[in-house]
Amino acid sequence: MYPYELTIGQALEKLNSKELSSRELTLSCLDRIADIDGHIKAFISVNRDYALAMADKADAAKGDERGVLCGIPVSIKDLLCTKGIATTCGSKILENFIPPYSATVVDRLEQEGAVILGKTSMDEFAMGSTSETCAFKVPENPWRRGYVAGGSSGGSAASVAACECLASLGSDTGGSIRQPASLCGVVGMKPTYGRVSRYGLVAYASSLDQVGPFSRDVRDCALMMNVIAGYDTKDSTSVQRAKPDYTQSLITGMKGVKIGIPKEYFGAGLDPEVEAVVRKGAALLQEAGAEIVDVSLPHTDYCVAVYYLIAPAEASSNLARYDGVLYGYRDMTAESLIDMYKESRSAGFGAEVKRRILLGTYALSSGYYDAYYKKASQVRTIITNDFKKAFELCDVLISPVAPSPAWKFGEKGDDPLEMYLSDIFSISANLAGIPGISVPGGFSREGLPIGIQLQGPHFKEEVLFRVAYNIEKSAGVSDKRPVL
Repeated sequence: MYPYELTIGQALEKLNSKELSSRELTLSCLDRIADIDGHIKAFISVNRDYALAMADKADAAKGDERGVLCGIPVSIKDLLCTKGIATTCGSKILENFIPPYSATVVDRLEQEGAVILGKTSMDEFAMGSTSETCAFKVPENPWRRGYVAGGSSGGSAASVAACECLASLGSDTGGSIRQPASLCGVVGMKPTYGRVSRYGLVAYASSLDQVGPFSRDVRDCALMMNVIAGYDTKDSTSVQRAKPDYTQSLITGMKGVKIGIPKEYFGAGLDPEVEAVVRKGAALLQEAGAEIVDVSLPHTDYCVAVYYLIAPAEASSNLARYDGVLYGYRDMTAESLIDMYKESRSAGFGAEVKRRILLGTYALSSGYYDAYYKKASQVRTIITNDFKKAFELCDVLISPVAPSPAWKFGEKGDDPLEMYLSDIFSISANLAGIPGISVPGGFSREGLPIGIQLQGPHFKEEVLFRVAYNIEKSAGVSDKRPVL
């Protein structure tokens, strides 16, 4: 086994016993990136010298200086600010932006000794489901050439699946961690809104965005959450609440746990192979002692419409700051201020970002606010209440992550509505603010990964970890890797 193939848990054992150095582990990942990323395109930028300096620092640390992730190489989605390292958000408008500070989650990783390898490719400003809207590199699914890695955190998922790093950070606004995790066969968690700091996360839709980890197994995901979760005074949406040790939730057996199956998630449009994997996952949990119950989320049909009113509306407000004045791309040919605004934004933003800005601006405009954004916000409350009622009957919901396994590049690019509908099973967790996780459950006949989604009540990530851990042990597919 090459060092880059290790899980975080395995690597920490070797690092702590001095069987392996962080420099050796980091070089193994950097060499792996050099060998295969020309094909995978998971990274927008790789910071070799910086990573090796961090690795050397980790190797020199002793005793209490050694953090819980000391020497572990990770990647970061390119919308989390990194001090002195370009943060592009996958957009030409921020192509040369160098943040003067780092996101809280990045600081926390570095404080615990993690090694930052580089920034991963993504849909522009996190707007997309395939990472095809990235202005620089479009990541490819490591399991099949010509297939999407998912989005918007496609580069983060692909970098973990392809063993270019041991873990990664992404963001999830409507499924952008869970969906690419499912499509790439890795573990990905969207925590409860407010559980992980958003300070330093370049905003897409502020009431929906949440930072979370990608990893190769559930234990590694719990280790990452132990580091990044917790209250942050710099984030006004951060919740001051005690943080458990998530690794303590990784126990075998499901006795006393009720698993709910939402009937609305199993109907027209769901790939039969995906349904089979999820049903098998539920059966494995039942064999482990869980009780299976049927539940209903009656307003599921409204989720896509509500999301694609709220998210673009918030995006139109957040992206108004990119006007070519203070930072980002500026058109130098314009002869007036208004022309400079128009030309800078027209050239700097891609088609999908402009589409969502227009949708959001319309929904917020005078005479339409009450009919669209306000009404969507009211229905959002109803959707949240659906989940609260469901969790009175069960501890965790089990469902598909996405309607299908990964698809070919360009297959949905000409039909934005079809692309938006691919988020139908994941966006509800963001609307309700609840935690969700994708854990590998099986494969399609073509050998493409299929994930299982678990959703729980607010701030009950530890329950999701327990259930995910039992699926992982029973399904026995998390240790499989793509052959590149």
